[in-house]
Amino acid sequence: RFVFRGFEKACHFEYKFDSGTEKDFAFILENDSNVKKWLRPSANQFRIYWSNSGRRYEPDFVVETDDCIYMVEPKEAGKVDNEDVQSKREAALQYCKYASKYNTENGGKPWKYALIPHDKITTTTGFEYLMSQYAV
Repeated sequence: RFVFRGFEKACHFEYKFDSGTEKDFAFILENDSNVKKWLRPSANQFRIYWSNSGRRYEPDFVVETDDCIYMVEPKEAGKVDNEDVQSKREAALQYCKYASKYNTENGGKPWKYALIPHDKITTTTGFEYLMSQYAV
């Protein structure tokens, strides 16, 4: 809805966020010393399909640290157990599995996925803490 500028660790200078939670998560990423860089993928940047209808999943964030790459999805707490959300999660976990296999065989970093309930994200929460609780 609103454009926010001035990010230093992000891959782009400005971003739009779909919710206050996403904006707060970007704040966490910018201020956590473990985060090297992050991005909000553009539409069609990933080819992650879920369900038999060929629907595409687009993650909200990709975050790089010294030893891992995380695909992160903040989600309204009441929707985390939704069937569609869980189907997208499974597709993202498959993607991370294959990306990790390829990367580790070729000197790269493993990928992990985190589905985080929105009410667990505050500007005082650390990225490492969130990943210890939700990353798979």
